[in-house]
Amino acid sequence: MESHSSRIQVVTTLLSLTSSLAPIPLVLASTSCKFPAIFNFGDSNSDTGGFSAVFGQAGPPHANLATLSPTVRTPNTTLRQSGISPISLDVQYDEFYDVPSSRSQIVRRSNSIKVVNAVGKKQIKKDPLSSSLYKNKASLSLSLYTQHMEFVFLKHHVLFGLVIWATLLPSPGICTGPCSFPAIFNFGDSNSDTGGLSAAFGQAPYPNGETYFHVPSGRFSDGRLVIDFIAEGLGLPHLSAFLDSIGSNFSHGANFATAGSTVIFPNTTISQSGASPISLDVQLLQFSDFHTRSQIYRTKGELFEKSLPKEEYFSQALYTFDIAQNDITAGYKLNWTAEQVKAYLPYVLTQLSNAIKSVYGQGGRSFWIHNTGPLGCLPYVLVRFVTDPAQINKYGCADQINEVAQFFNQRLKEAVVQLKKDLPLAAITYVDVYSVKYTLITQAKKYGFENPLIACCGHGGKYNFDRYAKCGAKKIINGTETLIAKSCDDPTVRINWDGTHFTEAANKWIFQQIVNGSFSDPPNPLKTACRCS
Repeated sequence: MESHSSRIQVVTTLLSLTSSLAPIPLVLASTSCKFPAIFNFGDSNSDTGGFSAVFGQAGPPHANLATLSPTVRTPNTTLRQSGISPISLDVQYDEFYDVPSSRSQIVRRSNSIKVVNAVGKKQIKKDPLSSSLYKNKASLSLSLYTQHMEFVFLKHHVLFGLVIWATLLPSPGICTGPCSFPAIFNFGDSNSDTGGLSAAFGQAPYPNGETYFHVPSGRFSDGRLVIDFIAEGLGLPHLSAFLDSIGSNFSHGANFATAGSTVIFPNTTISQSGASPISLDVQLLQFSDFHTRSQIYRTKGELFEKSLPKEEYFSQALYTFDIAQNDITAGYKLNWTAEQVKAYLPYVLTQLSNAIKSVYGQGGRSFWIHNTGPLGCLPYVLVRFVTDPAQINKYGCADQINEVAQFFNQRLKEAVVQLKKDLPLAAITYVDVYSVKYTLITQAKKYGFENPLIACCGHGGKYNFDRYAKCGAKKIINGTETLIAKSCDDPTVRINWDGTHFTEAANKWIFQQIVNGSFSDPPNPLKTACRCS
């Protein structure tokens, strides 16, 4: 199979040829060609909803890979800096390559195709970005994008204020019986991404997914994530990534998380720093649009009724948050001191609190919030940010970085206490995954694991981790493309999967510790993490 880089080169070469060669006469068929499908690549001149699906309003594309304001080459500025889409032509081609080669045909064989159609004129929102799209403007200016963001968040805050005013009533009690959550809506980063980043920027390569799914599944693990076990624990199907157009079903919720996401919108591109352009505020935009448009589509026939959630599910659902790890490490990438990172974190927490308030303003009532894990025990952190051996403790973890993570967690817990006061009808559960993960790493042998600080899937070095040759990386050796970042022999006894993320076995163990409420505040089991009227 040809490599990603060679495929990009083919696209670039074809574009160069079409621009430099003399016109080539076409031989027209005497009868109509009867094209069975169209696959489009482009910018705003042919974008039928790609940009809006990611960054706010319009709808998912129907086999259309174009997005508003992309470039042929990967941009070196962010969307907010220049208005240029991060979905450049090479990314569009990567998305296309994933359609015919495997996933679309796998879904066809399983008889679970998702069909989409266009939204009518009456259903276009009256905000600046939607109006621009509907009026067919050719490009999106930075000021227009800013207006759109301000419009949406103003709408959320006004709604939030109205809800607070209308619900200052005696708080209902905590449920003692099962809550019967009909859906889950998740916001987060790679710890809970079930395919969002892969849908936007290309599939996470094999051996990701090898243990449970047996093919790449959009998850950065050999199998299931904690969010998958949460869904299973509630008797619900695994969450489909909101951005995934292949085989998705949103009848019981949606996953807005993408790997590399931050709470604060990044000021670097994904190619520069690995930070996803789909930060928490963008995920909230996606959720808001999904909430509105899913109910419009549910009126369009049985197929949509079966693949989209009922209106009442939005108030009855469990809302899960697992994000901010990348906000903490972003400071270290800028060579900040621990104190500088700590000084930045209150701003991150304010934005995270506002996000929860925004969801509450749209009807969300049950929240399950994970704190951040022991970052100083991750191979990628140890390789990239730790230069002084004195920082390493007896377990092999970096104490100073873990102290910053604990600083964040303590402030997050305080923020949750305040949120409980501000949101009287909400059931908010703070989950201490830090303690669970640190216990597992430092007592690995006790729980049947080994080599807790060595990546199962990677390449070279003390920790089997190389950020330039991550899990699934290939290299041309003697003219043959060869997998160099391979999986270990037995992922079921390993904790770290790829230097950053956990194995399915570790994720399952973590879930088993938190599901009964032992590490929660209040100490409610997962199935009772709601309020009863």
